[in-house]
Amino acid sequence: MEEGALNWVSAMRAEDYPRAWALSARDLATRDPATRDDPKLPYHLRWVWDGRPFDGRDVLVRCYHGLGDTIQFARFLPALAARAARVTVEAPERLHPLLASLDAPLTLAPFDHAHPLPPADCDLEITELPFALRAKPDASDFPYLRASPAALPAGTIGLCHQGGDWDPARSFDPVLFAPIAAAKRCITLVAEPTTLPVLNPAGCPFAMDATAALVAACDLVITVDTMIAHLAGALGRPTWLLLKAEPDWRWNPAATNTPWYPDMRLYVQETPGDWAGVIARVVRDLTNPNTIVTNHERSAHGEYRSTVSSRVLG
Repeated sequence: MEEGALNWVSAMRAEDYPRAWALSARDLATRDPATRDDPKLPYHLRWVWDGRPFDGRDVLVRCYHGLGDTIQFARFLPALAARAARVTVEAPERLHPLLASLDAPLTLAPFDHAHPLPPADCDLEITELPFALRAKPDASDFPYLRASPAALPAGTIGLCHQGGDWDPARSFDPVLFAPIAAAKRCITLVAEPTTLPVLNPAGCPFAMDATAALVAACDLVITVDTMIAHLAGALGRPTWLLLKAEPDWRWNPAATNTPWYPDMRLYVQETPGDWAGVIARVVRDLTNPNTIVTNHERSAHGEYRSTVSSRVLG
């Protein structure tokens, strides 16, 4: 990682957002405008916002990163909508029901990789929103997404051991969850069958609405760094996040909490690859009845609230 990127990560983890924004501004000033939204690059490597003003303008928010990134940064869309004349969000269609639960007047459009929407007065990539708005991670209300909870028994714990293929070091053998699944009422939040003694051995449905309903119904979610973590955090569910020794930039390995999600606790490997040690700490904490913070008013965290001003294109 280049020095500038390392400094930015250090600033973000230290919650020194003015320094992070200053570094982003310096980086933006050195970019060649001809490389903006460069079609020769994979979508996740593109930069979009060129610094132009968006107040009172038609804004197009492009969601070029993964589902988890879109869920994480969707918290800033209401603040953008309060300043822009109109906000269109070009996002994977499977996320539209969740994004429609945001308390903001948004137009949702499906993201077709082969035929992206034409530019608007101002285009931004969704992960650029905190810099563009100069907004801190905790600037939004929680929960900022809503879903109708599935019918699960009280005390159910959701388990997810599998991250994306792009970083296999984030995943571990599900057998490590066996002591938890044997001692607690659990479901798997992975879309494949499991031999763990869970309520849904056939696996979690791949459909986003069904997954969100299961997550919204859990009293606790224990997950690796993947979309499930962001979904649980955005829905306001208590979440224990299991991280490798050197995690992604958004998680501070020296901390046990995170400004990104107030109901999330971090469990970081003490040595690279030591998932067994992480799970041992989780099992220990599960034996303490005061460790799990449940929300008895589930409607405040998981219930779907429609937004009349949101509509879907296509």
